[in-house]
Amino acid sequence: MDIWPYIWVAVMVLLVIAEGLTAQLVSVWFAVGALAAAIVSFFVPVVPIQFGVFVIVSLLFLLLTKPLVQKSRKIDPEPTNADRNIGKTAIVTREINNVEGTGQVKLGGNTWTARSVNGSVVPEGTKVTVKEISGVKLMVLPESKV
Repeated sequence: MDIWPYIWVAVMVLLVIAEGLTAQLVSVWFAVGALAAAIVSFFVPVVPIQFGVFVIVSLLFLLLTKPLVQKSRKIDPEPTNADRNIGKTAIVTREINNVEGTGQVKLGGNTWTARSVNGSVVPEGTKVTVKEISGVKLMVLPESKV
C-alpha cells in the first residue's frame, strides 16, 4: 500500500488548518494543490509527478483566483465627519513644533492637536489650513504657504 495519498491528505489538512488560523487568504491555493496531488497519487505512484501536479495546480489556482479575491476584498476607506475639516482654516492656539511634538489649533469651536505638514514651526495666532487628518491630529500649513 502506497503512503503518499495519506501524506498529501495530511499536507492538505495542515494547510487548511493554517488557513483557518490566519485572517488573510494564505494557503488555500496550496491546499487545493495538495488535494489534486492526493487524487493523482492513487493512480500515479511516481512522487515527482505528484509533486509537479501539486505545484502546477497550486499556481494555476493562485493565478486564477487571487485577482478576484483581491478585487472583492478591496475596501475603500469610509469618510468620517472629521474629513469635513480638510481645507478649512484654523487658528493656532499653541505653537506647532513637530520636533517637540507640540501644537494645537482651534477649529469650529473644537481644539485639535496639530502638526505642520512641512515640518515648519508655526507660531501661536497664525491662521492655518487643514491639509489632511492623521489619526486624531490635523496636518496643517500656514495660510501664506498654502
